[in-house]
Amino acid sequence: MCRPIYLSGDVHLGAISREREDSFLRWLEHAGARAECVILNGDLFDFWFEYGSVIPRGHTRVLGALATLVDGGVPIMLMGGNHDWWGGSYLEEEVGVTFLREPTVLSLAGHRTFLAHGDGLGRGDLGYRLLRLIIRSGPARWAFRWVHPDVGAHLARAVSKTNQRGTTTLEEKARTRALEGWGVAKLRSDPTLDLVVLGHTHIPLMTAVGPGRWYINAGDWVTHRSYLVLEKGADPRLLEWGISHPYAEGQPRS
Repeated sequence: MCRPIYLSGDVHLGAISREREDSFLRWLEHAGARAECVILNGDLFDFWFEYGSVIPRGHTRVLGALATLVDGGVPIMLMGGNHDWWGGSYLEEEVGVTFLREPTVLSLAGHRTFLAHGDGLGRGDLGYRLLRLIIRSGPARWAFRWVHPDVGAHLARAVSKTNQRGTTTLEEKARTRALEGWGVAKLRSDPTLDLVVLGHTHIPLMTAVGPGRWYINAGDWVTHRSYLVLEKGADPRLLEWGISHPYAEGQPRS
């Protein structure tokens, strides 16, 4: 019997409470006991940058839990998001995850799936797209490695807006609609795809695009503790940890 795929994202470790982090750890244990594979679709960390010989402080229990799952035979895929795209050899070689930096197409529990974090996709975000080209460039990454880690972490906290989340803003709803429109168009233009799965907007959403085909945003752990379960021969399930009912199709949680 095939085991399901468990997928979540936008946990933002470092910007959420200890209680939220503990609940995510419990979810990891739950998912790892059941899943064929666990996928974390971007922004696991509110900030992550790997220097040559040091790593950011914190999140030791989560990193240990991920390593334990990998050692136990459960593959972990981690997509780089706009907060933690700069992961690398430590996460791959020491923790054991497969780190993805670009959108990819995967077969997940029999569903041919386009997977991406979602930043830079859809209409709008033009300023961010330009900034992303700069801060992800080789010269910028080289220069940032010469910044003291404490200074780098302080700069990252200064520009992060995660702590301001709580109620859904008009801007976030607009980004949600833009990504949904992009994902639906992607499915309609590529009949080989069954799913388009994104994150980034923090609003859980599942929209049917014909029989057996869906656009899905897995939501976040900052507000919703939402996650996706994919099983072969079954419709996707978008759930919230600690709450038994799935999200209503097409209804973003505000």
